Amino acid sequence: MKNILVVALGGALGTLSRYSLGLYISNRWNQGFPLHTFLINISGAFLLGFFHILFIERLNVSPLWRLGIGVGFFGAFTTFSTFGYEVISLLEGGSLTTAGLYTLLSILVGFTGVALGVGLARLL
Repeated sequence: MKNILVVALGGALGTLSRYSLGLYISNRWNQGFPLHTFLINISGAFLLGFFHILFIERLNVSPLWRLGIGVGFFGAFTTFSTFGYEVISLLEGGSLTTAGLYTLLSILVGFTGVALGVGLARLL
């Protein structure tokens, strides 16, 4: 139950952070390019990698805090950060083919899923 609460709290904070930062960026630099999503995804990927190493290798932060920040906060802030971290982990583990396949399939199937969802919604 503790794990669920920590993930929920981190998720709430991550969602609010994403929303607030997205509004700020959109209102300040709206140029037609989805800069807010791009910057959130890239910063989330960087921060997840940074805090993961910092918390595990440098500071030995408790697994509960890592769960709340990694899965909760960054999971809600951006799933792109998790995707990026998993690809790097696969590459570091020597799984070049799996990393490549995961990257390619995530992009192609992700876009296909969006296209199918849009198409289905327009049919209804």
